[in-house]
Amino acid sequence: MIDLAKGSVIFTAPGKKGSSLDAFWKRLKRTNTTIEAVATDMGMPYISAVKAHLPHAVLVIDHFHVVKRFHEKLTELRRELHHQAMCKLEKNTLKGTRWLLLKNKENLNKEKNEDSRLNEALALNEPLSKAYYMKESLQQIWKQETKKEASECLKQWVIDASGSGVSKLVSFSKTIEKYRDGILAYYDFNGMSSGPMEGVNNRIKAMVRQAFGYRDKEFFELKIKASHEAKDAFSG
Repeated sequence: MIDLAKGSVIFTAPGKKGSSLDAFWKRLKRTNTTIEAVATDMGMPYISAVKAHLPHAVLVIDHFHVVKRFHEKLTELRRELHHQAMCKLEKNTLKGTRWLLLKNKENLNKEKNEDSRLNEALALNEPLSKAYYMKESLQQIWKQETKKEASECLKQWVIDASGSGVSKLVSFSKTIEKYRDGILAYYDFNGMSSGPMEGVNNRIKAMVRQAFGYRDKEFFELKIKASHEAKDAFSG
């Protein structure tokens, strides 16, 4: 857990279950601290824990994780289509396009003909083409000027995805609708996200590699907090 305003680590615990946060809720109650909003990924254990212990806080679903989840669906679809391809031409065209599908158009390397390879794959397979362009339009939800415009953009995305006839898109449209309020809360808190947490996690992984691991968990926790400006009393 980090304080997004200060960038400091205020709590650490092993595991990915909601119960991993039990000690945090006890400390929070003792401090009488008011938390206005919490940014998290789409993991239900954490979401359920936040709703149970902070019923008045706004839950902001991290937009990078929403896009990442869709990328996973797009990758699964490409794999399925590759396995189902009846002719060698289609198989060869789809082969090696995973990273091309996940790249934004402006990042495609024209010198390596990545744009041509991608266009060829999309032209050969309609479901893949639909999913790719839905990936592009999904990101527009977080590029609107106002929350109202973003809400309309999200609504249209759900309509298009649910009516696409592609099972992966239909399934994900239900996911987007389920997390609608949390996704749009991005606009209520100036683009709040759990991105800084990812940066902290990467630095922690680097610390572990440099030390070849830590056997003393308490010492490791202190090292994490010390390296991430955990100066307030709450973090003790």
